[in-house]
Amino acid sequence: MPTDVIKAKNISYLWAYMVKFCIGSVSVASCFLQPMGSERMEMRKRQMSVQQELVPGTTAPGQNEQPSQGNRGSNACCFCWCCCCSCSCLTVRNEDRDERNRRASYDFKAEGNADFEESLKPTAEEVCLWGQSFDKLMHCPAGRSAFRQFLRTEFSEENMLFWLACEEFSKETNKSIIEEKARIIYEDYISILSPKEVSLDSRVREVINRNMLEPTSHTFDDAQLQIFTLMQRDSYPRFMNSSAYKNLLKTVSEQSVES
Repeated sequence: MPTDVIKAKNISYLWAYMVKFCIGSVSVASCFLQPMGSERMEMRKRQMSVQQELVPGTTAPGQNEQPSQGNRGSNACCFCWCCCCSCSCLTVRNEDRDERNRRASYDFKAEGNADFEESLKPTAEEVCLWGQSFDKLMHCPAGRSAFRQFLRTEFSEENMLFWLACEEFSKETNKSIIEEKARIIYEDYISILSPKEVSLDSRVREVINRNMLEPTSHTFDDAQLQIFTLMQRDSYPRFMNSSAYKNLLKTVSEQSVES
């Protein structure tokens, strides 16, 4: 057989082999790619069905609905359940946001009286009465304000804030609100993890822990009394001898004489 014929046959065999190899590669790739696409579609369908169960009134996956800013819960944006997309994590994040809003609302209300008291101007007679007893100081809104500012300089303002929170808490009558406020007060001032933890002995802490099983408006009575006594014995004498009190007494006395 001539040499040219042999070479032509070899070249044809080579081209046929290459064509078969390419066709086989495409078939293999399609085998891998097809399941991946179907798995993604199945995952998306499962995700959409779960979202429809969690969020009433969501549209079916086949409906063409434009996602809006306020209705992200009914549309998927990715193939995984993460906080960047519309998934069950958003429900948890919304609950955490509501909890923070409730806490911020209560904190504002609990400290609102104290902030209002800071704007009060005491008279010379009131400032003189503060020096007679701690009870008279604490029963005067302007006195509590001046004393709170002094505690702030000693990094013990949480004692006054806790006492004020207990005062408001003791006036509450709604059971559900009592339970919620009791938990917030405990987390803010009793828990050892709180940066505003007040100093209480073990006996009072045990009493509070028992009372927290069924909170009432008297849950923190013992703790409030102990913090009151602590401020009376420790902080109050220093406040009476401080330059803040003496300067305030001098200022109001001079204003009283001028008027």
